[in-house]
Amino acid sequence: MDVTFLLNGETTHVRNVQATQTLLDWLRETRGLSGTKEGCNEGDCGACSVVVQDEGGTKALNACILFMPQLQGKSVRTVEGVSGPDGELHPVQEAMIEHHGSQCGFCTPGFIASMVAAHSNGATDHDDQLAGNLCRCTGYAPIVRAAEAAQDKPVPVWVKDDLPKVEAGSKFQPTSCDELAEVYAAHPDATLVAGATDVGLWVTKQLRELDPVIFLGRCADLKDISVSDTELSFGAMVDMNAMRAAIEPHHPSYGEMLRRYASTQIRNAATLGGNVANGSPIGDNPPALIALGATLYLRKGDARRSMPIEDFFIAYGKQDRAAGEFVERITIPRQEDRLKVYKLSKRFDQDISAVLGAFNIGVSEGVVTSARIAFGGMAATPKRATSVEEALMGADWSEEGIAPALSAFAEDFTPMSDMRASASYRLETARNMLRRYLLEDQGIAASVLEVSP
Repeated sequence: MDVTFLLNGETTHVRNVQATQTLLDWLRETRGLSGTKEGCNEGDCGACSVVVQDEGGTKALNACILFMPQLQGKSVRTVEGVSGPDGELHPVQEAMIEHHGSQCGFCTPGFIASMVAAHSNGATDHDDQLAGNLCRCTGYAPIVRAAEAAQDKPVPVWVKDDLPKVEAGSKFQPTSCDELAEVYAAHPDATLVAGATDVGLWVTKQLRELDPVIFLGRCADLKDISVSDTELSFGAMVDMNAMRAAIEPHHPSYGEMLRRYASTQIRNAATLGGNVANGSPIGDNPPALIALGATLYLRKGDARRSMPIEDFFIAYGKQDRAAGEFVERITIPRQEDRLKVYKLSKRFDQDISAVLGAFNIGVSEGVVTSARIAFGGMAATPKRATSVEEALMGADWSEEGIAPALSAFAEDFTPMSDMRASASYRLETARNMLRRYLLEDQGIAASVLEVSP
């Protein structure tokens, strides 16, 4: 494929690049820009972070799982390009020096890239912005102090790049849903790449060769978010940070879960459609979407169909999706907010869930009137807790009233034991999540992050 983008302010044309060539490898091996480091090579450590700009704004992304064709029409700045044309330091560089934010320096280029992107966006939630950058020697305190010192400084003019003028890409870089439907119908064996946060590891860790590959990043109509009186509608290419901003006013607990969903760099790339379509039993969005009664829309060529999202997941590694068919959109009915989403993981931030429970329970005059409950990490697919729901219906909303529902968990789930949690632990924590929902609904503080004497 041919790719045109801005690299550190200069228009760059790359001809006949391999579809799965990562930006990290290209920068270091082809361009000699070795400031961008390789650490984990899977998007966890942030040492490879770069600044990417497009029509949607400025983002920090992991270069190690960013394929070259994903850069078409965008602007990229590496750590070598964040200073000015005459050597002027960016405010975050000055602050890192002043506040002693670097020791060994291996992680520093990635921190600088993340901080430059956050600074450009006026983001001041520094702990969240830097959660995807790993530091083993300096410690985060001086780095956060540097971010705070730089946050009110003006954005340098040289980082406000114009985007390059590019011609239409290849047929494997469609620019609309219609084009995608046409090319995917003609090449149903192709691998679809949205954010590459999952597929990227197929290449960097499993060393898989993917051919052909269809890149969805330029399909603007798949990034649409709309809110009506009856529903919230999300295109399949909506990234997790955009999803969080849209869902948080309506369902704050869902938004808080998305804050903990991986890192800023991953959330900037990962898409809602990708998280659903890969069918992972530990994907964090499907349980929440099931609990909210979401509808999934699929397309193959000109044919479209829809289904309740829980019906999409058939068995481990198997979804109700035909060859050449793709996720187009997901809608959530507008409703009173009764949703609570509880994510349990070994690390609080940026970790895969051991168990994720989503509860949407309606109560009237102390009696349960509706219940939609779903879990990830408890079965081979994201799964609805139908027996628990049935046991709750008509029950008193009290410790005694939910007791039969607690027993019903064993009817719905036979979880497995693995490195993240044992089967018995998963089952007990799932029950405890229902207890937590009850307590919080009664106004009793139950968060593990809040400690009182």
